[in-house]
Amino acid sequence: MNNDCLYCNKNQTQKDLMIEICELSVSTVFLFKEQTYKGRCVIAYKDHNVELYQLSPEELLAFMTDVNKVAATLAKLYSPAKINYGAYSDKLPHLHIHLAPKYVDGADYGSTFVMNPQKVYLTDPEYTEMINSIKKELVK
Repeated sequence: MNNDCLYCNKNQTQKDLMIEICELSVSTVFLFKEQTYKGRCVIAYKDHNVELYQLSPEELLAFMTDVNKVAATLAKLYSPAKINYGAYSDKLPHLHIHLAPKYVDGADYGSTFVMNPQKVYLTDPEYTEMINSIKKELVK
């Protein structure tokens, strides 16, 4: 645990950016509040690691299995043409992966997704509906 880390201490900045959906085997899944890429989620590793290579082979497999499970759920629920995976952590050093579903006629299709375009925000009931749909698929 790192007390300065947004993912470790679950601070207000984290709550402003995302909503926790559920925990999986070695990670926590969040719905990114900015929804230019419908269904965009973040999967954060449970412990404070920064790089994939810091994980044991078993931890890496478990984490990527969690990521894959979320990606499959987003594909099932929202039918994107492609899901972009982003694992940068330059300014937020905690192992996490952004899943940004991309749609043929949608924002930035054929290009890199924008980290936080600040264009599409939902109502509380819309967030609740998305979270419930995603969670229902993930915790089967």
